[in-house]
Amino acid sequence: MAIPEREKARSVWRPHEKTMTQAAGFPAELGYRMPAEWEKQSAMWMSWPYNLETWDGHLEGAEKAFTEIITHLSHVEHVHLLVPDAAIEKRAKKNLEASPAVPANISIHHIESGDVWIRDYGPIFIKHQKTDEIAWTDWEYNAYGGKWDDLLIGDSVPLQMPLSNLRRFDTRMILEGGSIDVNGTGSLLTTESCLLSPDRNPTLTKEQIEEMLKAYLGVTNVLWLKEGIAGDDTTGHVDDLTRFVGKSTVVTVVEENSKDENYAPLQENLRRLQHMKDEQGHPLTIIPLPMPKEFSVDGRRMAASYANFLIANGIVLVPTYAQDSDAVALKTLAGCFPDRKVIGIDCRELIWGYGSIHCASQQQPA
Repeated sequence: MAIPEREKARSVWRPHEKTMTQAAGFPAELGYRMPAEWEKQSAMWMSWPYNLETWDGHLEGAEKAFTEIITHLSHVEHVHLLVPDAAIEKRAKKNLEASPAVPANISIHHIESGDVWIRDYGPIFIKHQKTDEIAWTDWEYNAYGGKWDDLLIGDSVPLQMPLSNLRRFDTRMILEGGSIDVNGTGSLLTTESCLLSPDRNPTLTKEQIEEMLKAYLGVTNVLWLKEGIAGDDTTGHVDDLTRFVGKSTVVTVVEENSKDENYAPLQENLRRLQHMKDEQGHPLTIIPLPMPKEFSVDGRRMAASYANFLIANGIVLVPTYAQDSDAVALKTLAGCFPDRKVIGIDCRELIWGYGSIHCASQQQPA
């Protein structure tokens, strides 16, 4: 694989402890792949909201959304929750104890994360195709191109998580988990506006980035959309745009109002999808999702999208925004996942932090 020399230097796996033990090889060459989100999960990782640089005036609303999300997840799988200290742990427990969450399925870890968006700074898990061994890939995180100094601490989070029993593959490429979506059999969706942004990996070409994704996540087919939605500070994460709901089926958000600033970029993404194929050469089946009507809080447009849903064991958690389009989105996703319970979560406060349910979670496959 045409991996840049500086990446080859760290294309090894090391035990979680920082020893010199290492074995050569990229995950894909060793038989690993990134599973689709709908595959069986052993746990969900989340970080409790606390950073007032993000949540000032909206912290209680974010906590309410988190409580509801964790409650639903705790009934179907284990939840690992990161908190920075005892005081925030107390706040989290107070909220969760007043809910019908399952305490036995919630583990709390004292790890300072900076903010809740663990999808972006947390580990990305991979699974061996023959042995089912779970491992994880450690990417670099620079707080969305250096936009938020208080979030840079997130880069150190994965190495503090209790994952010492799993193999770790290190990379030197900057990558946020919300910028990619996979079907589990070889295809990966992403955006040019994010992965090719000069504030992420300016020394890497598009072809080199593709090779890194293939080497570390076990994909063979990288599909490029153009750009993201208004109000998104990530430079265009794909989990606000288009998501795999089947091997060759995607849902994608479409703006119907031609005067809205999201109309043109989402139409361009739709045109690209119409010409895309999965790793076996099959055209994609495209299911449209509505966009909520534009709404702002304190003068700032929210990057609200129904594509930021989370698939877990037996359920799908979908962000809602108290709009008529909520029902359309829920019905559409229920049709995509007939064997799962589709649940709406009011995310009008959570979206204030520039993200929603998917951004605030990271699944660990079983």
